[in-house]
Amino acid sequence: MKALISICFNGLFIGFVFCQTPNEYGVKVFNDVAVYNQLVKINPSFKLVDLKNYENLFFDIRYATENNFTEQIIYNSPDAFARRLVAEALNKANIRFNQLGFAIKLYDAYRPYDATVKFYEIFKDTTYVASPYAGSRHNRGCAVDITLVELNTGVELQMQTEYDDFTEKAHPDYQDLSEDALNNRKFLIETMQQFGFTVYPSEWWHFDFNDWRKYPLMNLTFEELKQ
Repeated sequence: MKALISICFNGLFIGFVFCQTPNEYGVKVFNDVAVYNQLVKINPSFKLVDLKNYENLFFDIRYATENNFTEQIIYNSPDAFARRLVAEALNKANIRFNQLGFAIKLYDAYRPYDATVKFYEIFKDTTYVASPYAGSRHNRGCAVDITLVELNTGVELQMQTEYDDFTEKAHPDYQDLSEDALNNRKFLIETMQQFGFTVYPSEWWHFDFNDWRKYPLMNLTFEELKQ
């Protein structure tokens, strides 16, 4: 059973309480598209925005292909969504990169909770894969997995590892790297920090928006978000 009980405002964000039995992992996950649409009408900042509406972003949504650590197609379509404020901050960061001749390439953004469960079932090391007992900041629409490319060519800048490298070499404080990789990582992290993002301690490509705690875990599908 799930139903909206109350709504309150906290700055630009919506706080709310809703009736829902915790799932098998003991967490409550927001999965009512009708209530989601009501909340978006009340406060547009709650909306999960289609990032493909922004200019000069590049996309390589790996979980819509078999080219990912699971070697399975997880998403039915190569979509990328984020909360409105997250999307706006990401766009501002990308504009800054564009001014310098570069652009953000997205590997992943909002991730339905069911995908997080599947990742955990495949690879249970929670250093690199979110626990379903807590959920992921991707499930909140407040995390993006990114790299940088040359704006004019789309060629990726040299980074320390490939995406979804689950080794110590992927950590953003790893130092045994080429000068180019170190400089590119520093450029990426420091620029993203200017726009409200923090790099994840074990993945150089993963950035959390600073206000992620104000949003619930979500399990709406891309299809539901596009309706």
